[in-house]
Amino acid sequence: MDILRVDLGSRSYPILIGQGLLSDQEIFRRHVGASDVLIISNTTVAPLYLRTLEESLQPRRIVATLLPDGEPHKTLDVIQRVLDVLVANRFGRDCAVVALGGGVVGDMAGFAAAIYQRGVAFVQVPTTLLAQVDSAVGGKTGVNHPGGKNLIGAFHQPAAVITDTRTLATLPPRELRAGLAEVIKYGLICDSAFFAWLEAHADDLLAGEPSALARVIRRSCEIKAAIVGRDEQEHGDRALLNLGHTFGHAIESATGYTRWLHGEAVGAGLVMAARMSRESGLLSAQDLARITTLVGRMGLPVRVSGIAPETILANMRIDKKVQGGRIRLVLLRGVGASFVTADYDEDCLRRTLESQLQ
Repeated sequence: MDILRVDLGSRSYPILIGQGLLSDQEIFRRHVGASDVLIISNTTVAPLYLRTLEESLQPRRIVATLLPDGEPHKTLDVIQRVLDVLVANRFGRDCAVVALGGGVVGDMAGFAAAIYQRGVAFVQVPTTLLAQVDSAVGGKTGVNHPGGKNLIGAFHQPAAVITDTRTLATLPPRELRAGLAEVIKYGLICDSAFFAWLEAHADDLLAGEPSALARVIRRSCEIKAAIVGRDEQEHGDRALLNLGHTFGHAIESATGYTRWLHGEAVGAGLVMAARMSRESGLLSAQDLARITTLVGRMGLPVRVSGIAPETILANMRIDKKVQGGRIRLVLLRGVGASFVTADYDEDCLRRTLESQLQ
């Protein structure tokens, strides 16, 4: 088992990564101190892993609630249902919420924990690659609004992230590929050697080779933990983690969260960010080709059809990262060299969208 740490003073917490952790009762005894536990999962993951988790949490009082699966259900209405369960079962401030599932489950469970009785403990048990490498770490929680993605939320750090890599054995190939978009992101923002390793081991990752997946989970979590430890609430370096996401979130919003998985939209967004960097004279043609090739090789979209550039721009303008009316973008000077800026040529942005939305 690998143990990493997110250093946030009194709110620091471990990230545990290993095989079979879901059935390790001692781990849950150590990291879930509450006697009353609400497990939040969904209708896809619960039949696979809920019973194992319930057994590992014994002898606590355990209540489970299952959410519908998918990004379209990441709403305040569904959060209300979760709060109703907490109230109906008379859970106090000393309870804990445990998220069993992917990014949507984790975001919603964390948000419910953040607002119930002004904040209760929660633990992340991510079961998708995307959640294991990214969304379960860092304390961003929330839901979507009809006007945009993740516009309603709170920073609320988990007490622990318990990652059982065996859950990836039941992950559909499309979900696995979607998670690899976030992995590529980490190489692009600050680790060119990791990006090169991904290029050399793409086939192993696509085949679900356990040791390759374990390596990318650990390295991705190392990078994110270090960044979050320096900048918990995104006043500086943490904004780099949004590489590809301003574009990707706009794609998701414009298509009603039904056409693309989050990771697929991020994959297209990574190529858009690289293209924008090239249009701005920052990125070499060779690096643009490397990025486009790796994203495509991982089975992710490099272009998106059926959306007008004006629609994407409209969605980008209501992104959380807009400041002073300017869309902030994460751009690249090279593989592993990213930076945040609102100082760019609008014509470059428009040419980028026109070339990538075909």
